[in-house]
Amino acid sequence: MSAGGRMNPHLERKLVLVTRKTRLEELLARHHTAAQAKFYVEHLGADFAEYQREHEAYVEARRTTVDALEAHGRYQVIDRAFLPNFLFAPQDVVLALGQDGVVANTMKYLDGQPLVGLNPDPSRYDGVLLPFRPRELAPLLPDLLADRRPTKDVTMARAVLTDRQALYAVNDLFIGPKSHTSARYEIRHGRQAETQSSSGIIVSTGLGSTAWMRSIVTGSTAIAGAVLHRKGDIEYRPLPWNADRLQFAVREPFPSKTSQTTLAFGEIKANDALTLRSLMPENGVIFSDGIEADFLEFNSGAEATITVAERRGKLVV
Repeated sequence: MSAGGRMNPHLERKLVLVTRKTRLEELLARHHTAAQAKFYVEHLGADFAEYQREHEAYVEARRTTVDALEAHGRYQVIDRAFLPNFLFAPQDVVLALGQDGVVANTMKYLDGQPLVGLNPDPSRYDGVLLPFRPRELAPLLPDLLADRRPTKDVTMARAVLTDRQALYAVNDLFIGPKSHTSARYEIRHGRQAETQSSSGIIVSTGLGSTAWMRSIVTGSTAIAGAVLHRKGDIEYRPLPWNADRLQFAVREPFPSKTSQTTLAFGEIKANDALTLRSLMPENGVIFSDGIEADFLEFNSGAEATITVAERRGKLVV
């Protein structure tokens, strides 16, 4: 309490820690006992001891993080599986305990709240989005709660259906079929429009341009070079994290009498949009950042508008 009996405003802010299950915890959930999990892993020729070491490092990092939160007073811990249904308060300070994917998974559900990436095990994870260690959290908290730490803006993408359902992405959006079948849709960008058949479309943010989009471009240029008998690398330059534009790429577009391949790659600028209308009777989906369980149905007649999101992520650095 401060002078006059008032609560310190920094203590009133809630800290929300997002964690994940370790590979060992997921194995135990599936196989029920450590002995059965060990048999399964070693039967496949893997090292069960590595799973244990990874688990122990994460548990220790989680314990160190929670100790710092308990000293603060007001906090909550949630598993990332509950993110789609969790409501963050505007004044919350959010922490994600690695890997990088946990940070991306968390950020897309935030609306301006600062996000802190914590690296539980630097010997295993490069941690591009994890600039802090759990042991650094306690001395960091006063600056975090007073908004004295710098943040880095991260551009997000948004997909909106005609019924106003929306989905945000920190890395990328996938629009296509649930299974390994062909996606059929109408695509419109600027003055160009055509019907396509492909294995789906990827829409990437600046942050995501170093990941899935990069692999698509790398694979496409390597195949084209081999087919055309041309050697030499084509330099791919990822977008900055805060770029005010997105990139889209059509995966494996197929030319036919009823499908075209002109709109295979492009940019969606801040005042622009990519529009898609589904021609798939079933199993069409839109999901983001690799989380297939949280998706929008995209079946026949549904129309999706893909734009730069109106909100941005704030990563504490």
